[in-house]
Amino acid sequence: MKKIKAYGPGFMVCLIIGLIAQQIAKIVPGVGAALFAIGIGMLAGNTFLNKDIFNIGTKFSESRLLEYSIVLTGLTLQLTDILGIGLQGVGFISLQMTCTIMICYYIGKKLGFTKKFSLLMCAGNAVCGSSAIGTVAPIVDADSKDKGISITIVNVTGTVLMVLLPLLTGWLYHHETLKTSAMLGGTLQSIGQVIASAVMVNKEVVEFATIFKIVRIIFIVFIALSYSKMNLEEGKPLFSKNTQITSKIKAGIPWFVVGFFIFSVLNSTGIIPSIVSATAKSISSQFEIIALAAIGMRVKFRDLVKEGPKAILYGGLTGGAQIAFAIVFIVILFA
Repeated sequence: MKKIKAYGPGFMVCLIIGLIAQQIAKIVPGVGAALFAIGIGMLAGNTFLNKDIFNIGTKFSESRLLEYSIVLTGLTLQLTDILGIGLQGVGFISLQMTCTIMICYYIGKKLGFTKKFSLLMCAGNAVCGSSAIGTVAPIVDADSKDKGISITIVNVTGTVLMVLLPLLTGWLYHHETLKTSAMLGGTLQSIGQVIASAVMVNKEVVEFATIFKIVRIIFIVFIALSYSKMNLEEGKPLFSKNTQITSKIKAGIPWFVVGFFIFSVLNSTGIIPSIVSATAKSISSQFEIIALAAIGMRVKFRDLVKEGPKAILYGGLTGGAQIAFAIVFIVILFA
């Protein structure tokens, strides 16, 4: 009962917003339920539903429901679909992540941010938003203030790009599946933002963009290992001899990525009935809409104003650089 009381209000609000968004989308089919869910969520979360009682439920809806959705997506895909991004796709992600970390660290240094804060921003933008920041924060011994600010800026940047990138990919690639999926899955900060942005395009892009994003998430293990070797003393080169005690590394492949691959393998064997796959797809779509409403609810305009222009500039410059890198690498690898 305690959990229901804690999670219930926020979850119910997101569920209602999701249902309303889907009804509006039937009237305005050209826009889609995803954008309505996010928009209504942002409007409500910053006005009449801006109450602490909703926080736990919206956080659950944003994170857990998306994870369940990703696992269920595995029942709708086969290994041949996942391998569809090919070595070029893996190479794209590797180049995109490497260049994102390098430019993000350089921008942070030029703007006068600390080494630890810059490294948090690097992980959040290059890998998977707040999840990546939470993973590397203990490795670099970051304080709670740096962790909180970096999470806010990364999420705000991703939210802006989430809306802009479908417009950009429509102009650049006419929403061609592979290139659009690479841009969304290789650039956006969190898995939720990837799905939210891809839903604005089409279902095929949702599937492929999710695969690109999952490859990025797997790379968090290598990022964590690299961070553990860095010298975190200010004024010292990152990879100079480290005299400090290195934090224990606690990084692994998230459970929902493992679940996604297990279900994909099962689906590839042909033992999963088509009605199960269809049901999984339907439930996954509903979870997505509810989660998108939660993402909108959790975007707080006051947080953006509070962090100040320099932090906002940091996020904007990093996001712009990510888009530029993606455009170049897509031309090189997917021409």
